[in-house]
Formats: sequence, C-alpha cells, structure tokens
Amino acid sequence: MRWWRPAGTVLGVVVALAVALLLLRLYGVPGMSDVRATVAAAGVWAPLAFLALQAGLTVGPVPRTVFTLVAGALFGWAAGLVLTLVATTLAAVVAFALVRVTGGRLVERYARGRAVDWVRLRLDHHGLLAVTSLRLVPAVPFAALNYVAGLSAVRFWPYLLGTAVGIVPGTVAIVVLGDAVTGTPPPALVVVSAVCGLVGLAGVVVAARRPIPEEVPEPEPFQHPLQHPLPFGETTR
Repeated sequence: MRWWRPAGTVLGVVVALAVALLLLRLYGVPGMSDVRATVAAAGVWAPLAFLALQAGLTVGPVPRTVFTLVAGALFGWAAGLVLTLVATTLAAVVAFALVRVTGGRLVERYARGRAVDWVRLRLDHHGLLAVTSLRLVPAVPFAALNYVAGLSAVRFWPYLLGTAVGIVPGTVAIVVLGDAVTGTPPPALVVVSAVCGLVGLAGVVVAARRPIPEEVPEPEPFQHPLQHPLPFGETTR
C-alpha cells in the first residue's frame, strides 16, 4: 500500500475534526430539540434530502447504522423507520443492479475468501430464505451482502423481498435507540426494540444450519448479465 493513502486519510480526519471543533466553539452545541425544530421547519425537503443521502451513500461501503440512528433522532421512530427502510431497500437494489449490469467487474476481485464463499453458496442454493436470514445477522455488512448477492445466482425478486423483510427487525431496534436520544420512549417501544434485536440473532442460526448440496464445493463463476434476458441479469434458478 502506498504511504500517501493512509496519510491522506489521517489528514482528512484531522481537518474534519478541526473544522467541527471550530464550529462548536463558535456556535455551541445545539440541543436535540433545536435540531428537530430545524428539521421540521425544512418541511418535506428534510426527509427527501435524508432519503437521497442515505440511499446514495450506502450503495458504497458506508455503514447504514449511522443513518438509522440519525433517522430516529431527527424524525422520530415512526417517520425515521419508514425513511430508513425505504432508503436501505433502494440502496440494496441499486447496488445489486450495478453488479449485475457490469458483469460483476466492479466488485468480483474483492469478493473472495472463505466467508464470502460461505455466504454466496447459501445465496446460490437457498434464495429468499438465505437473503432474509443473512439480512437479520448484524455481523454481515450491508454493502458486502449486496455485492455478493449480485455475484450469486439469487434472483432479483427473492433478493428484494428477502431484503425488505430481513432488514426490519434490526432497523426497528436502532431507530428506536436513535429516537431515545431526544427523550424517554414508551416502555412498550423499548421492549419491541429489544425483541427485534434478539430476532437478529436468530438469523445466525438459520443461515448456519441451512445445508448446501455436497456436490457443489464452491460458487459457480458469475455469468455476464447480457447472457440472460431476465431483469438485472438474474439467473433462471
């Protein structure tokens, strides 16, 4: 690795921190009630801007957890939940489509290793159930799963449905946590958040216990989407 890449990253972080400290010194730290009031005053533009920002950035390897927390803090648990679910699903679809329409050239060189093969084999052979259970697992990076799914044989509609269902429990748990920053949420909502967090652990068990055919020792090579007439180059399996 060239020395200037990590040096540039460190320099960028230092500059960002310096600017943030300067702004805090000049204007002080606003309370969350003030922040929410500013967001509310922006009208429909605030949620639209948030939606575009999260959907656009999380197509890349940017953790969505930060946006999920912020959604709860800025918009409350109900509106924040809807916004981040829509943005997350959009990002997942765009990332999946980009991998398919480019023949996987953008990410295939990075999608190697035992962990990636483990995920891809389950996507190849269990489709909807694999996507749903893997989305439940907090340890599986959101963007990485999008890319590996694009390289796998999973079809688009099972991928979309599995994503839409699988991201709900973890998203609920984190959005409620973000909403709690501005006050004390109802006890029932805290219980729902805790239960949703535990549901994510079930995804680990389901994903790990699903068998794969012994006659398929490794993932099949990705086929370029132009070989397939179906949406986003999906296979017929």
